[in-house]
Amino acid sequence: MLDLWAQMEAQHTMGIVKRLYDSSIPYHIFATYASDERGYGISFSYPEEIRIDTTPFSNLKKLKVGIYNDASLVNSKMLLIQLLAPAQRDTFSCLCESLINTVKSMESEEEMIKSVINQLDKWRNLFDKAGTEGLSPSQQQGLYGELTFLRKLITKKVFPAYEALDYWVGVDAAQRDFMGDSWAVEVKTTATSNPQEVTINSERQLDESLFENLFLYHCSVEITKKNGESLPDKIYKLRRDLENDPAALSKFNERLITAGYFDEDEALYAFRAYKVRGETLFRIEGDFPRIKESDLRTGVGNLTYSIVLSACTGYIKSESSVFNTIK
Repeated sequence: MLDLWAQMEAQHTMGIVKRLYDSSIPYHIFATYASDERGYGISFSYPEEIRIDTTPFSNLKKLKVGIYNDASLVNSKMLLIQLLAPAQRDTFSCLCESLINTVKSMESEEEMIKSVINQLDKWRNLFDKAGTEGLSPSQQQGLYGELTFLRKLITKKVFPAYEALDYWVGVDAAQRDFMGDSWAVEVKTTATSNPQEVTINSERQLDESLFENLFLYHCSVEITKKNGESLPDKIYKLRRDLENDPAALSKFNERLITAGYFDEDEALYAFRAYKVRGETLFRIEGDFPRIKESDLRTGVGNLTYSIVLSACTGYIKSESSVFNTIK
């Protein structure tokens, strides 16, 4: 996408120009560029009898969404999405690539274009986050722990990379950080002087009643200014792991953006590094100390509580046994 935009930008053509993204894809997806406003964009052509509603996106700050007649195709409309903040071109490119990978295998043009509309609702919030002060220290630490566990799933080939990324749901504010059909893993990353205590954020987070297997992964880190691994370092390693899998790499970049990590903010994270002091996996079962939803009286909810992990040693499981269970 970036290459196509660069080619069109270099031509200095007036108005909106477009180029087919990939002729092997069964749908008409184009990179677009409007020279008068440096408007990097993406468009999707579809039969005019398909009805879609773009009115919810009429007042977005950083995206312009419109429907136009597509003169290059018979009886077709074109959904055009343009970026109004050129500085965020790279972020927009990652999202476009991820969206294309999602819709290119759909069974119909109607399914494809409606999926694009659904994705726009997520993009609205993502671009509002971009250009802020970046992730807070606690958010950075939490993301570092999740990426540490994600890299294990990928490098140890517990799952194919793209599948592992689908299981990473913490970025979507899910109750647990990784979830499959019958299992889940909650990640807790601590950096205090007493790292054996973790905070649980709801009565559902360690409630295993909906899963055959629920695990808690605890990553204890020491924070330094140097001599450790920064968040950008970790992301660079994961991108290197995925460099031969374009679909997975695109998905990873999209998940980072969903988590609130933007490459343009990298300098904000360069001088906060982590050294992993220890890692432990616990299986949540039996009398593991936690509060479940069924334990609460009527009217009580939204609990936050702490667990002392030194009281949970009887539930420790080896990494290999956990991965063999969930794979």
